[in-house]
Amino acid sequence: MVIGVPASARANGPSAATLQQTLPGSREPLDPIAVRRDFPIFERDFGGRTLAYLDSAATAQKPRQVIDAVNAYNATYAANVHRGIYAIGEEATAAYEGARAKVARFVNAPDAHEIVFVRNATEAINLVAYAWGRRNIARGDVIVLTELEHHSNLVPWQILAQEKDADLEFVPIDDAGRLRLDVYDVLLRTHPKLVAFTHVSNGLGTINPARDMVEQAHAVGALVLLDGAQAVPHLPVDVQALGADMVVFSGHKALGPTGSGALWARRELLEAMPPFLGGGEMIREVHLRRTEYNDVPWKFEAGTPDIAAAIGLGAAVDYLSGLGMERVRAHEREITAYALETLPREMPGIVVYGPPNADERGGVVTFNLPGIHPHDVASLLDREAVAVRAGHHCTMPLHERRGLDASARASFNVYSTTEDIDRLPTGLGHVRQVFSQ
Repeated sequence: MVIGVPASARANGPSAATLQQTLPGSREPLDPIAVRRDFPIFERDFGGRTLAYLDSAATAQKPRQVIDAVNAYNATYAANVHRGIYAIGEEATAAYEGARAKVARFVNAPDAHEIVFVRNATEAINLVAYAWGRRNIARGDVIVLTELEHHSNLVPWQILAQEKDADLEFVPIDDAGRLRLDVYDVLLRTHPKLVAFTHVSNGLGTINPARDMVEQAHAVGALVLLDGAQAVPHLPVDVQALGADMVVFSGHKALGPTGSGALWARRELLEAMPPFLGGGEMIREVHLRRTEYNDVPWKFEAGTPDIAAAIGLGAAVDYLSGLGMERVRAHEREITAYALETLPREMPGIVVYGPPNADERGGVVTFNLPGIHPHDVASLLDREAVAVRAGHHCTMPLHERRGLDASARASFNVYSTTEDIDRLPTGLGHVRQVFSQ
């Protein structure tokens, strides 16, 4: 007998207060003040202040609905999946596979079996580089990447290219941080085997014309891997409409737990790819000298998965779906536009990188205060309970292209408010005061 998932594990959508502000199908804008009530972190006191969390591109905060879903698994039906025929084992399996179905619906995958659970986008890209790349990339083959890529969508292909004696080519960016699509067109004439690029840049926020780029790549016979780590949590992503062959994203950037993420790939690709890891769960039969592998997606999910994280990811996409991704995108566009307007006005001399128009970028604003190292900026802002990122943001080649060692980055999410943005130039003014003494 299959036991249903406990009610505590199912009740993981947006709160009543949030839904009143953002009913699906409603044209009402997202209300971040109402949304923040679902996030316990904003109840914490930081020296008499609430936290202005401006580092969502690194990892997002978690709503109660996600926290409760993870806790419900650990507290009331913790068991391994696909194995136990007792009640809580079947509850765990139902919740785990239910989460897969939720992720599939969220990105409009045609088949839930095309969703492979991974720890993060990095693991997903490595899986593809290992399982697809080592079977399909040969000496002299071309892989096209871009100058915007996160290290996760660069290093695995470097390793593969070195091993196979393949060639890497890169689409450059212009001074505003947009891809040089004229150069992309030229590189496609080399007939690459694979094109892999970020949908939304974590370094500059640039939103790339993914659908058009996919169509162009397919026209010359290339497969396309799309890094959706900064896109899936922030704007509507429909894998069928985009047309890419593979899309990856991390759950922890989408309000979900760390250790969660997904690879979507066309089923025929997954069927043809060998396993990434060997062991339990990814098998159908094992003999001393041969093994018959499991069906997809389980062929790629060796060993005991992070069940709680997958369930939490399911709760996270439920939460985002309840808010409405068109509404999420509209809110982040508005917040980004406000930041792009406010920072230069309130902080003359600040250098802001990336496209100047909020319509062209995700919720990321990268900047520097001339003469002050970004690490000092972030450290002093922390005294004001303002959290920003400082460093190269896992985009060292992009920083080299800009002639920078590091930068500071503010990034936004559904809980970001104009008050958070206002606290940034105030804090930066204090930073300047410190360094002017």
